[in-house]
Amino acid sequence: MTGFNFETTPRIVCEQGGSGRLAEFARGLGVRHFFLITDQPLLQAGLLAPALASLRVAGITTTVYSDVLPDPPEERVLAAVRAAREAGADGVVGFGGGSSMDTAKLVALLARTPAALQDIYGIGLAQGPRLPLVQVPTTAGTGSEVTPIAIVTTPTSEKKGVVSPLLYPDFALLDSHLTLGLPPRLTAMTGIDAMVHAIEAFTSRHKKNPVSDALALKALALLYANQRKVLEDPRNGTAREHMLLGSLLAGMAFANAPVAAVHALAYPLGGHFHVPHGLSNALVLRPVLRFNLEHAAPLYAQLGEAIGTARSDQGPIEGARAFVDAMAALVAVMPFEQNLRSVGVDRSDLPMLAEDALKVQRLLVNNPRDVVLADALALYEEAF
Repeated sequence: MTGFNFETTPRIVCEQGGSGRLAEFARGLGVRHFFLITDQPLLQAGLLAPALASLRVAGITTTVYSDVLPDPPEERVLAAVRAAREAGADGVVGFGGGSSMDTAKLVALLARTPAALQDIYGIGLAQGPRLPLVQVPTTAGTGSEVTPIAIVTTPTSEKKGVVSPLLYPDFALLDSHLTLGLPPRLTAMTGIDAMVHAIEAFTSRHKKNPVSDALALKALALLYANQRKVLEDPRNGTAREHMLLGSLLAGMAFANAPVAAVHALAYPLGGHFHVPHGLSNALVLRPVLRFNLEHAAPLYAQLGEAIGTARSDQGPIEGARAFVDAMAALVAVMPFEQNLRSVGVDRSDLPMLAEDALKVQRLLVNNPRDVVLADALALYEEAF
């Protein structure tokens, strides 16, 4: 076994209703004024109330910033940084989905150590220190609470990432009560997103290791077993908690064994057509799985065993096909759009999407099979 490095969020709390004890869990960070980043729908739904009450009782001042947008635009991230500085906050909470948590990461960093955001896109370019950071996910999908990555949409509609261990929060709080009211479409999109994280981490060509493998297998088993349950019974707190845990484990896996072609092809859909990230992943997942099948057969077969669709006595190709078929069947019954044309993509857009996907080489190099321009175009054609 070759050497490897594994990093993750140092403290994780998983407790139904735990957001009502946020101040207690945050004790020790020394924060007197939290800048809490969320979005308008969550604020209006009242989901923040227990957390805010907890902080108020503890005597911690809280400034709520709710102007986060999906696929956070660069200018909106910088506006949040300015607001945090003006508020005089000495700690940051990301409360919401991936967009809120990614924004929180960059606010915690740039409000404490000013730098030009454009100068830190890439791997390891960010400099510290940062403000104390807490992440509270409200969807079971992104795993952002345990990843060192923040994705931003640039003014040219390109998705760029800041990747640095500085972006790991001080702790993550999983409270499944926050996910009970998620609409079916959002539940479906985020659940598939988390499964893609597990699949691509397990099959990554680079940095795959025994710890990430174990996490990815457990994550996919939890997610696959509970995805239909939470759609059939949205108030099933145990199934919701299993989805949150599966998402977190998948996030821990792909933070160390990076994702690949599904994400590379998904990013241009978000950047140009504002397709939600989980849906973007779902739309290209089936073509990419079929494209990779022969090159990743032994690994796909193991994933199939983890979710109970393949047997250990099957050959790798047979087991891999059973896995790919099972994932395709799951996506097909999800309550969201099933092809690119249904989200506003025209066939004439496909060459542009393919060219943009090829720019995401930091992810494509991790794919089990090389992807060239003609391949990317064919994959988009299949998804169209």
